[in-house]
Amino acid sequence: MKFRNVICMSTIATCIAFSAFAQGLPKASQPEEVGFSSERLKRLTGTFQADVERGAIPGAVVLVARNGKVAYFEAFGFQDREKKVPMKIDAIFRIASMTKPFTSVAVMMLAEEGKIQLDDPVLIYLPEFKSLQVGVEKINAATGNPELSLEPARREMTVQDLLRHTSGLTYGIFGKSLVKQAYVDAKLFDPSQTLAELVSKLSKLPLAYQPGTTWDYGMSTDVLGRIVEVVSGTSLDQFIADRIVKPLGLADTGFYITEEKAGRVAEPQVDVATGKRPPMPDVTKRPNWMAGGHGLVTTAADYTRFSQMLLNGGELNGVRLLAPKTIEIMTSDQLPPGISFSPVAQSQAFGSLAPTPEEGQGFGLGFAIRKEAGRNPLPGSPGEFYWTGYYGTAFWVDPKQKLIAVLMIQLPPAQGRHYRSLIRNLVYQALMN
Repeated sequence: MKFRNVICMSTIATCIAFSAFAQGLPKASQPEEVGFSSERLKRLTGTFQADVERGAIPGAVVLVARNGKVAYFEAFGFQDREKKVPMKIDAIFRIASMTKPFTSVAVMMLAEEGKIQLDDPVLIYLPEFKSLQVGVEKINAATGNPELSLEPARREMTVQDLLRHTSGLTYGIFGKSLVKQAYVDAKLFDPSQTLAELVSKLSKLPLAYQPGTTWDYGMSTDVLGRIVEVVSGTSLDQFIADRIVKPLGLADTGFYITEEKAGRVAEPQVDVATGKRPPMPDVTKRPNWMAGGHGLVTTAADYTRFSQMLLNGGELNGVRLLAPKTIEIMTSDQLPPGISFSPVAQSQAFGSLAPTPEEGQGFGLGFAIRKEAGRNPLPGSPGEFYWTGYYGTAFWVDPKQKLIAVLMIQLPPAQGRHYRSLIRNLVYQALMN
């Protein structure tokens, strides 16, 4: 099948799916209605189509909305390049860490009901986290090798710490240290475990940092997911389905997909260097581990509806999940003065998206936020909030511009940084007022 035919088929599917989606967020009559230049948006289209043609990416879906209306919604390339399946705008993607805002919203809903207090120690909900210790590397004078010593946590880890990633928990897969090696040895990413079993493993491991002292990307949101289960008395997937997905009308969001949707899952392309696809989870079966930090699949349309709820101050189409003040708190910088940042946070993995003062950014309760008009090389506005996913997906909400942008793509992690930067530049250069 020629690429030209793939584009035509994708365009037809886009028109059909767009009509259905418009029932939720109306389509602008033309991009100019909401302040975008139709001519400049062609740069976005041309760039992504060119990258498909040269084999850099298999395909992608991009959705941009402003003032509650869809200004741009396009599918590019292939849902599955090897099978010649054209990309459609209702393709389903693994969003990895873009799951974290959903879990954070679930926690804040329970907080609004008085069932969770953000300043409570985590051990109130999960007694396993009593008497935590912090791992400190010291050099053995006799051998010259680093050794891990333990010291008591100077204060308890709180729910707020989990939401803002200052808990002392880390990820074993990013960077190297003796604590991270302990995470790897404990097989914390074992897909056969339950969320309760994961938390039990974590409670026996040393923290990487003293609680409240360091921003470090880690398994904090997975622990939040377990708190949701304990407090609500239901599994995390069921809570998110009943309390977030169904009320917002998110037809294709969940921790796994039904059999009839299997043909809509977007896949990464084969790596020419290895002859294999990058490993990604099978989403056609209900997992044992409801990974609140990275387990959801969704579509661009669904994630935009979720984002519009946040932009609206917690409400969408008459359905209110959170109060405006709660959204205000979630999207305000929660990092204390003098906070340190882990080496991973300052690495190229985060780049301009890092929630550091050097980048003019901070971190709220569930997402990173932009604080400064300058310092950051990526376009945006103070007050925006955002996050990304390990497999290349990205979203941001810019309240000043009343703008939402969602990028859905499936890539090896090393490629993601380029496209997260690219989409920002291409969206804002097309914004005329």
